[in-house]
Amino acid sequence: MDFLVEQLNENKSVFIDLLKDIDKDMYLWKQNPIKWCLLEIVCHLYDEEREDFRFRTKWVLDKPKQTPPPFNPVIWVTERNYIEQDYNHILNKFIEEREQSVAWLTSLESPGWGNYFEHPKKGKLTAKFFLTNWLAHDYLHIRQITKLKFDYLEHQSGEKLDYAGTW
Repeated sequence: MDFLVEQLNENKSVFIDLLKDIDKDMYLWKQNPIKWCLLEIVCHLYDEEREDFRFRTKWVLDKPKQTPPPFNPVIWVTERNYIEQDYNHILNKFIEEREQSVAWLTSLESPGWGNYFEHPKKGKLTAKFFLTNWLAHDYLHIRQITKLKFDYLEHQSGEKLDYAGTW
């Protein structure tokens, strides 16, 4: 599990490099109304860090065989008014939360990664499952952010970008 924690820590720098120093036009730009802009992605990362992955990993470690409370991160986008948040403030809060997550994970002594609870549809969900999916979640959003920046470049430049390669 050390590798997973190390990667979560390294991804903090990846997110900083991908998301820092972005102007308002770019962080609010959407390819279409149903897609998320960078601001909404950063808000999602912040909330998921605290209220999903760290919370659920901790829950399963501390309360094996007890089902955690339900949540719905998709409705948080509108419920928490992501589009009205301060981009740089939320980015900094996400990075602070990631630092807290890594500090917590590295402080664990002999955690029960096999601890689990029974999900009604997915079956046994272990602490290891949540930790591994936490890292996978990073990778999915790193890809999403990169693609959004690519699409923004194409939109702003008016140039075809297929010479560079295709997705």
